[in-house]
Amino acid sequence: MTDSPASASPYEVLGVSPSASPDELRKAYRRRLRETHPDTGGDALEFTAVQRAWERVGEASARAAYDRGESSHTESTAEGAGWSAPSHRTRADNSRPRARSYGHPGGAAREAYLRLIREWAGRGAEPEDPYDPALVRRAPIEIRRALAEAIAEEATARQVSALGMAFTVWHDVAVGGGERKIDHVVLGPTGLYAICSEDFGVPVRVSRGELVPVGAATSEQPVRSLVRASRELGRSARVKVTGVVVVVPDEAFDEGLAEIDRMRKPAAFVVTRSRLPQLLRTGPSGVEPIGGNELFDVRTRLQAVVRFEV
Repeated sequence: MTDSPASASPYEVLGVSPSASPDELRKAYRRRLRETHPDTGGDALEFTAVQRAWERVGEASARAAYDRGESSHTESTAEGAGWSAPSHRTRADNSRPRARSYGHPGGAAREAYLRLIREWAGRGAEPEDPYDPALVRRAPIEIRRALAEAIAEEATARQVSALGMAFTVWHDVAVGGGERKIDHVVLGPTGLYAICSEDFGVPVRVSRGELVPVGAATSEQPVRSLVRASRELGRSARVKVTGVVVVVPDEAFDEGLAEIDRMRKPAAFVVTRSRLPQLLRTGPSGVEPIGGNELFDVRTRLQAVVRFEV
């Protein structure tokens, strides 16, 4: 896994306090190697995570750099701005035609993160840098997950905005009177899609029709929640949703693309971020493309009812 705000810290992986002595750290590393080694019944993913954790903090110089918030790995969005909010690009920055986009991708999640980090770090005071990796890594998992969600939504937004002029995208769409949110609603020649962006900081798998983070406890049900939200959007706009799509980081899902339940209406998919454009351009198998007049009608109906998360 690449670095993510939601990822467990090396200390959490090794099962020690950040203040552990070098000797305690070394003993914990050896213990975790024995516990996770595949030859003794351990999990290969956990075994790899333990080795990587040791690379990050095993040596004194590497540990000091990590504790200062530095990293030997790339901790950045595609905008190159680290974990901070990406700068807004003008159309002149990219002459290729873009999809028509509305709303603020990741905006609600970033607002939630900033509120939570202020409450946790300074009792409402503004931290000097709320995106400082050293600060983020010390924060509770629910705060880190809010930031990871924002970054994931922004990364997905960059993918769908590059689909071209035939597509229209709405971000941070509120449904059900504001009780639910759809991260991205994408309309194009292959259909209408409700999309959510997830980053649990760990690999994921599909189990019993739901997306499940491996080795992480969570009560979230992203697929079921997205299906319910898409149905509410469809009813309010009087349109048919072609499919719901849960997007995850490339490193989190080895399969790349999986249809969760062909009998589910709308159809549900899990896809890695780099494969999302292909899915949206080609559409699910057996789905008829949307003609020009129908596309215009669906877009008009959506524009009339879409409200954005605030």
